[in-house]
Amino acid sequence: LIALLRVKTVNLVELSTGFRSNAKTESSHKRLQRFFRNFDLNYAAIAKAVITLMDIPQPWVLSTDRTEWSFGEKRFNLLFLGIVHDGIAYPIIWSALEKKGNSNSDERMDLVDRFYELFPNAEVAYLTGDREFVGKQWLTYLLIEPVIQFRLRIRESDRIFDGKKQLRASIVFAHLQPGQTKVLSGKRLVWGR
Repeated sequence: LIALLRVKTVNLVELSTGFRSNAKTESSHKRLQRFFRNFDLNYAAIAKAVITLMDIPQPWVLSTDRTEWSFGEKRFNLLFLGIVHDGIAYPIIWSALEKKGNSNSDERMDLVDRFYELFPNAEVAYLTGDREFVGKQWLTYLLIEPVIQFRLRIRESDRIFDGKKQLRASIVFAHLQPGQTKVLSGKRLVWGR
């Protein structure tokens, strides 16, 4: 930790130069590599510590997101669940997806289940998600008891059914300008729910 404060980076090669010892820098670097190879982080404890330190008041707004990036030949596809506070989503639970592309309903449901295992008494205002976080199975899960309120972005190609006719979202909201909103009256079906 002292070396980290000295060199102000988490790069292990540079961090090893911040050790005050008679050992060679290469030896310190190997020592750091051995430490992190065998060190297991308690992610649940980290999530609880972040929430405690940030003192985020309930009810919480949850945010789901996914990121995919490459590091050399290695690809990373990570699914996150975060708590939004002051415009920032603090990721507290995540899963590494062993595939390319979008998450599926099972992976999302697992993330929310893990959240409630970690925070069983959490009050949730609602869950947000982008266009990837859609589908009948996912919505069914959010609507079972206890219901998780949600605000999910839909695709312009998604169909909205009012009981008589079914229209694409792009048609239903075609007259709106960016930033404008519209509340649809009555019940509407989207993705079969």
